[in-house]
Amino acid sequence: MYFRDSSTLLWLTILPKRSLESFYGIGPKISQSLMARYFIHRTARIGSLGDQQINDLAADLSTMTIENDLRRQMRANIKRLRDMGTYRGRRHAMGLPVRGQNTRTQVSTILPLYKVFLTLVADNHCEEIEQGG
Repeated sequence: MYFRDSSTLLWLTILPKRSLESFYGIGPKISQSLMARYFIHRTARIGSLGDQQINDLAADLSTMTIENDLRRQMRANIKRLRDMGTYRGRRHAMGLPVRGQNTRTQVSTILPLYKVFLTLVADNHCEEIEQGG
């Protein structure tokens, strides 16, 4: 069998589960169900799959919402929440945890608020200096 370059040879040795999970929106459960549906063993390689299996997988992937379509859908959902003014939408807008995680003791979640606090303190301090106080 003739291959154009070494990247093609490398691609043929990758596991189908790993290549399916490289798509945004496909996790372990969905990849496992796809492989079970088309009778693909978990240790099989991409190069060992038949043309019919690859075509069936491609057809099934084309009907799923993955990659950019899924990203666009998620952005639209978050924008809808922000436009409605819901609590979740406001938390998304502020860059804070949405699902009730603790923000008091975690540095990564408090940093955006701390930066806002520092700018407010700096602005007030500058105003006091300008007023002579």
